[in-house]
Amino acid sequence: MSVEVQIDLAGAEEFAQALNRFDSGMQRQIQQRLGEWAENAKTQATQLAPERTGYLRSTIYTKTRQWQAEVGAEAAYAAAVEFGTRYAQAKPFIQPALEQGLPQLEPALLGALDSAKMEADL
Repeated sequence: MSVEVQIDLAGAEEFAQALNRFDSGMQRQIQQRLGEWAENAKTQATQLAPERTGYLRSTIYTKTRQWQAEVGAEAAYAAAVEFGTRYAQAKPFIQPALEQGLPQLEPALLGALDSAKMEADL
């Protein structure tokens, strides 16, 4: 003896399409909000960086890809300034900028999810 259960979901195809719209919208929105957050962190790091010649500040950058944001500085001596050496005291500028921006990150990402949800009509 076998038991067969068949379920017919009305609107399943429309729901699947809405989920696909949500997925693509979510990725786009997250990428955008993460990029904005990283740019704000870069601005803050630029303000916090010590300035002798201005070169260190000019090398501060952001990179965002997929689900990652990177804020850093390309100057060869950036790590020595950020973390210090045995001869020079640390003058952090990237870590404090990231820490100051962390409280804004969660609301930005939640806003991205809400926007994607509205776009997908879920």
